[in-house]
Amino acid sequence: MKELVGIAEQVAAKLIARKQTIAVAESSTGGLISASLLAVPGASAYFLGGAVVYTRDARRALMDISDEGMKSLGFRSSSEPYAKLLAEQMRRRFNCDWGLSETGAAGPTGNRYGDAAGHSCMAVAGPVADVMTLETASDDRFANMQVFAATALKLLLRKLEE
Repeated sequence: MKELVGIAEQVAAKLIARKQTIAVAESSTGGLISASLLAVPGASAYFLGGAVVYTRDARRALMDISDEGMKSLGFRSSSEPYAKLLAEQMRRRFNCDWGLSETGAAGPTGNRYGDAAGHSCMAVAGPVADVMTLETASDDRFANMQVFAATALKLLLRKLEE
């Protein structure tokens, strides 16, 4: 967690300096991204909210994205288009400057879409946007959760530095 908080402190400093805000939607990180951002003193200046969107029911209830909506867009969980949608949805729903998302398969097995353990997609939506896929090739659930969260925070930090 110390590594995550170290990255979050850098993110927080940039958000506070810019007077910008963020909301987070995460899945296989289980709240680690939000917890890292909230561990930084003064988080209320930039962190508006977060959601652990771990199941279909959570996607429907927390993100207001229906099964029909996913089908009509041709999206599935644990994909770059879905990660982008989650980040954009958080930004829109919270009326904030930045949305950050993560969706994947932490392990020890893969997901029902055929992705192996260690697969994660993450996205940033804001004044600049980006999306990426990470493959750790590991089935270590806890290690993957940590790496996914760190990678998502680093992606956000890079976008804040542009």
